[in-house]
Amino acid sequence: MLNELQNMARELPLTFQQRLPYDLLSSLASSLLDSTVYDIVHSLEEVQHLEEKAMCSSRSRMVSEHKAQHHVMQKKHKELLQQCENRPHNIPLVQAQIDRELEMINKRCDEEMKKKDMKIILELDQKAMEQQNLLEKAGVPGFYVTNNKLEMRLQMYLLDFIMRISRAEKEGKFDT
Repeated sequence: MLNELQNMARELPLTFQQRLPYDLLSSLASSLLDSTVYDIVHSLEEVQHLEEKAMCSSRSRMVSEHKAQHHVMQKKHKELLQQCENRPHNIPLVQAQIDRELEMINKRCDEEMKKKDMKIILELDQKAMEQQNLLEKAGVPGFYVTNNKLEMRLQMYLLDFIMRISRAEKEGKFDT
């Protein structure tokens, strides 16, 4: 298993290879002798997929609501312009009102979407920290709470290693 982890580490960019010393890979291999780490990682993965799906659905609902609001607004604007057929001198005023309303709804929708996206990003960051904390408390080598992008990327590689080893074990490639 250690040899397989070392082979996986060699596939990484050099900056990450240098951050995976023999001791870390050896400790990780030892922690994988027990299926507990696999179980933890699999359950974290399942929970994350469910949460991401819920976030995506929430965002999609907001996009749909915004489209519906735009549709209602377009219908209203069409009616306003049709009312001006008999009074063409009012068209510039009505068009100015339509333009203002469109600008306002677009601005409001953009702001709501930015807020939603920021909320999702903050939730994802929080979930990552919770996962790091749980893996650290479970004693999985290489895991600790950080928001350093390089360290987080390294932890993602370690998670990938764990998942690949897990799959290989299920396929009977390792005798533990």
